[in-house]
Amino acid sequence: MIRLLPLLALLFVGNVAHAADAKPNIVLVYADDLGYGDVSAYGATRVKTPYMDRLAKDGLRFTDGHSPSATCTPSRYAMLTGEYAWRRKGTGIARGDAAAIIQPGRVTLASLLKQAGYHTAVVGKWHLGLGDGNLDWNGKIAPGPLEVGFDYCYLVPATGDRVPTTYVENHAVVGLNSKKDAPLRVSFKGKIGDLPTGKDRPDLLKMHPSHGHDMTIVNGISRIGYMDGGQSAWWKDEDMADVLASQATAYIEERAEQDDPFFLFFSAHDIHVPRVPHARFVGKTPMGPRGDAIVQFDWCVGEILKKLDELDLTDDTLFLLTSDNGPVIDDGYEDEAVTKLGDHEAAGPWRGGKYSNFEGGTRVPFVAHWPGTVEPGVSDALVCQIDFPHSLARLAGVKTFAETAVPDSENVLPALLGQSKTGRETLVEHARGLSLRWGDWKYIPPGKGPKVNRNTNTELGIDPAGQLYNLATDPGERKNLIKTNPDKAQAMAAELQRIREAKRTRE
Repeated sequence: MIRLLPLLALLFVGNVAHAADAKPNIVLVYADDLGYGDVSAYGATRVKTPYMDRLAKDGLRFTDGHSPSATCTPSRYAMLTGEYAWRRKGTGIARGDAAAIIQPGRVTLASLLKQAGYHTAVVGKWHLGLGDGNLDWNGKIAPGPLEVGFDYCYLVPATGDRVPTTYVENHAVVGLNSKKDAPLRVSFKGKIGDLPTGKDRPDLLKMHPSHGHDMTIVNGISRIGYMDGGQSAWWKDEDMADVLASQATAYIEERAEQDDPFFLFFSAHDIHVPRVPHARFVGKTPMGPRGDAIVQFDWCVGEILKKLDELDLTDDTLFLLTSDNGPVIDDGYEDEAVTKLGDHEAAGPWRGGKYSNFEGGTRVPFVAHWPGTVEPGVSDALVCQIDFPHSLARLAGVKTFAETAVPDSENVLPALLGQSKTGRETLVEHARGLSLRWGDWKYIPPGKGPKVNRNTNTELGIDPAGQLYNLATDPGERKNLIKTNPDKAQAMAAELQRIREAKRTRE
């Protein structure tokens, strides 16, 4: 027995070393327009979200987690590239026919993980452009995700309220029938074809626009932009969550049979407009389609969790859940979201929402779940999705990693795993303008423009005198301290300017 002890010790050390070297699968679930207060784990009472609640209960729930921007395309760009979107032109909300915003060869979260031996996939909303301009939707669709680090993709090319209303798998539109259909054409410059529009034929609509969204009608809903042909490939909105969830779970099942770890970026369309949940979710909340779409998104989360459980992968998977920006109630369609809102606070205790400089624009649900590694709890560390490339590359053990390739991404892995209560020291929040978080302090520079977006009834956080708030004592950003704390405001203005100019040293 004494002779066996050294051998047993070596075996034990070897197993520990192997466990330490093992790379977890990574599942990143990205909601669209889901607010901090839209999840019951974050305080919602008029909607129940049991699967997101499970992640929050068994994982680490962040109270100061942020998207990089208060709108979708720039958040996605920054999260994947590790670069603030406001540093680069052409990263605003993309048209449905936009060319690829992330160019081939650019280092991304996916390419870093692929370098570490991961198989990578994106399923769901892309909204970062496809092709190189003047794209023929009937041919090869490239560049796209496969050219920036993903091994597989199944996409909603832009958003549900924009054409084209077709899925793209890898380099091709799904379901095109060249023998049956006229070629698929897309235009954002002017009407093409003879299909009716919402503006001309409102009698054909099952959901009417509240502002904009009055062009080509698909599935009884008028969209932004014009489309013609390719009818065999058009999606049905009510089936979208089922289609995307089934693609995600099929991918997980396929990868479970392989030895290499996988990275799945599941980018849901819910709860973005048009909110058209499947019939089995209709009426699940008293808040109409917006509330029911939250339940549908939670179901998608549950489908992925169940598949991980079924395949005994849950303990080997880092599951990250968050949203691309804060909430918006009326975002272009008459779907009862305003009239049935009741006392629901979609942004929780934070002011503003999507499009806003206030905290509600970027402070979103943010959960890290990894049983046995991430201890359950609540963290007030300041973290942002822009840090995923740097942090997850460290987790994956990327051996050759130029930090300048993801210039604004910081390593907050200890905070993400609950090993540290400290995250970022500062964060630039991006909406119509730039704001700075520095600890508990929030500085919004002087700005011009309307204080409220009339279409969405969102407070935009614009003031010609500038704003300064202490979120520790005033989370609702109601007491502007810029006049009583001029030195603090001046210091934060200088720091924001320093960060803005920092790119000059990287070019």
